[in-house]
Amino acid sequence: VQLVESGGGSVEAGGSVRLSCVASGFTEDGNYVAWIRQAPGKGREGVASIYTGTDRTYYSDSVKGRVAIWQDNAKNTVYLQMNSLKPEDTSMYYCTASTNMPYPWYLPRRYPYWGQGTQVTVS
Repeated sequence: VQLVESGGGSVEAGGSVRLSCVASGFTEDGNYVAWIRQAPGKGREGVASIYTGTDRTYYSDSVKGRVAIWQDNAKNTVYLQMNSLKPEDTSMYYCTASTNMPYPWYLPRRYPYWGQGTQVTVS
C-alpha cells in the first residue's frame, strides 16, 4: 500500500486548505483512511477518518465543524478540506490507512500504512 499526500502549504489564519491522498495497492474495496497530524513537540492526533466502503466519517472534536473528509473512488483519492484555520492547526499532516477497522479510529498506532506527510503552517 502506498499513500501520497499533497496540498499542504502556508496559510493565513482563517483561511482554508485542501489536502489530497492518493492511495494505491489496496487489494480489497473498503478500507479505513485517516488524516493524522503532528505538531512540533507534540504527539500525533487523529483529525478525521473515512471508511471507503460506506463513506462513514469520523472527526476529532478539535476540528469538528471546520473539516470535511471525503473520497473520490475514480481517482483513488481521499481529501481533507480544512476551513477557518487556526495557528494551532499548524502540523505535519499524514495520510494513513488500515484494511482492518481501527478502534478507536483516532489512535495513530491502529494505522499500519503511512504517507510521507504534508506540512500545513497557519500564521
